[in-house]
Amino acid sequence: MIEILTPTELLRAKDSGTLVANILYTLKDRCTVGTNLLEINQWAKEMILEAGAQSCYVDYAPSFGRGPFGHYICTGVNDAVLHGKPHDYALANGDLLTLDLAVSLRGIAADSAISFIVGDSKPAESVAMIEVTERALRAGIAAARPGARIGDLSYAIGSVLTDAGYPVNVEFGGHGIGSTMHQDPHVPNMGRPGRGYKLRPGLLLALEPWVMADTAQLVTDADGWTLRSVTGCRTAHSEHTIAITADGAEILTLPNLGG
Repeated sequence: MIEILTPTELLRAKDSGTLVANILYTLKDRCTVGTNLLEINQWAKEMILEAGAQSCYVDYAPSFGRGPFGHYICTGVNDAVLHGKPHDYALANGDLLTLDLAVSLRGIAADSAISFIVGDSKPAESVAMIEVTERALRAGIAAARPGARIGDLSYAIGSVLTDAGYPVNVEFGGHGIGSTMHQDPHVPNMGRPGRGYKLRPGLLLALEPWVMADTAQLVTDADGWTLRSVTGCRTAHSEHTIAITADGAEILTLPNLGG
């Protein structure tokens, strides 16, 4: 299903996006050496419920997962890049942590992910990988406007990733979003310009460049959810929910922690 939101729904989408971003950046500030992934999940739960929102993850049970996810946030450490299921692990100095969060507020969902390094140790290769995903995300957003096609966004994202030397996996990527978290169209992180669905005002997309340092192959963890690099290399993931407007793309998942 490809859903086009009404102006009223787009206003609600902005609130959902701000909430997701505020929670993510609050969690980022709280994550220090020794923080347990289960603590992060509990904090996310408390903030979601306090806002009167609903988790998109707790009851989520797609074909690629094993049963309901059962947690409120995805927490990926080092080689875990997607769908990281929180578990009993205390963050170490220099860990590369990805937080991926989707919530629904007043019937509209928003989805975002950030990657960052915990503690004082900042491995240069990890910093560079995170920056590449962020740059690819900006490129995809810049290509998003009415009349553009999904392939234009995918090409913009993929060009940044491949130019930086990273292999690209196209099995999992960005997606439409709205009254539900995952909708058509699929937005792979590599593609051909001029191909695919033509963007229209009112369309929401979650764009999410992610890479693994030296492979494009994933392996599923024993928990049935967490996707890791097959070589054990580090990974990074950046994501925003955007709205297609008459003037281009509006990023919805930006924090407003002062308001």
